[in-house]
Amino acid sequence: MTISRRQLLAAAPAAGVLTATAIGRSAWAQSNLELARVITGFAPGGTADVISRRVADKMHPGYARSVLVDNRTGAGGQIAVQYVKAAAADGATVLQTPMSMLCIYPHIYKKLPYDPVADLTPVSMGCVFDLAFSVGRQVPANVKTVSDYLLWAKANPSKTSFGVPAAGSVSHFMGVLLGRAGDVELQQVAYRGTLPAIQDMIGGQIPAVCGPVGEFTQFVKAGSCRLLATAGSERSRFAPDVPTLVEQGFKNMVYRDWFGFYLPPKVTSETVQRLNSALVAALASPDVVNALATIGLEALSSTPGELAARQRTELMQWEPLVRSIGFSADS
Repeated sequence: MTISRRQLLAAAPAAGVLTATAIGRSAWAQSNLELARVITGFAPGGTADVISRRVADKMHPGYARSVLVDNRTGAGGQIAVQYVKAAAADGATVLQTPMSMLCIYPHIYKKLPYDPVADLTPVSMGCVFDLAFSVGRQVPANVKTVSDYLLWAKANPSKTSFGVPAAGSVSHFMGVLLGRAGDVELQQVAYRGTLPAIQDMIGGQIPAVCGPVGEFTQFVKAGSCRLLATAGSERSRFAPDVPTLVEQGFKNMVYRDWFGFYLPPKVTSETVQRLNSALVAALASPDVVNALATIGLEALSSTPGELAARQRTELMQWEPLVRSIGFSADS
């Protein structure tokens, strides 16, 4: 069959489109993943889960064609860290974790199943948030301040428990130190996230919960619980009517927590940078910023180096504080 010059010229644009499409698909396949998973160590519906899902929604198709959230709960967040530690270094498995698992746990577990520095690759901060202390229906309505609560707890030694999202978390130590300030031993009860603890508090199983301020918002609005204090250096914009611990006379009691994103060890610098770019863009999205703000989280990205430096600093800062408390998760 003879092809005329006119037929050849007519076919050229279509061939060019097909070639460009093929090249585009090839480039996408080289730089992006078919499936990525964000691993979080806490239950669906809580703070850790919400930030994971909001960010994951913005990571595709730029980072991966599909991005799923995988809740691997248990051992106070350790199971999620262990899972990512052992994952392939291809960028398809991303850890989203609170600071406690990396900066406090090394000081309370003699045999922690991971090295928080050697076994993870920092990528970006995710958010920062204030903590709050809340009480439920077990606690009388005339208890309006933290000092009131400590006096009540001291007079009711069988009701000194408080729920926390994990043993050895910032929330745990904040409650213990509050008890010491009031000369009463408050007993932490660890849950798989703050939300299950709040549900037990509302149900009357425990009198109080210490956790991220945003976790309490919907329940405070519904009148199911009340906040006695927040733990920032100034009042939380998410609970502006609630005085801080410092305002209530508890000097130097300022606690702020954060979440970060990590990859397994031995990933390439190109993979780290690709994920960092995706996370920075996601955390700058108005949709994500506003969604996180509704649960008391302030979206905050960083460079991998900034996250690594923050982790190292807090790892050192928590050591003497944990030692002074004397808590060991192995005992």
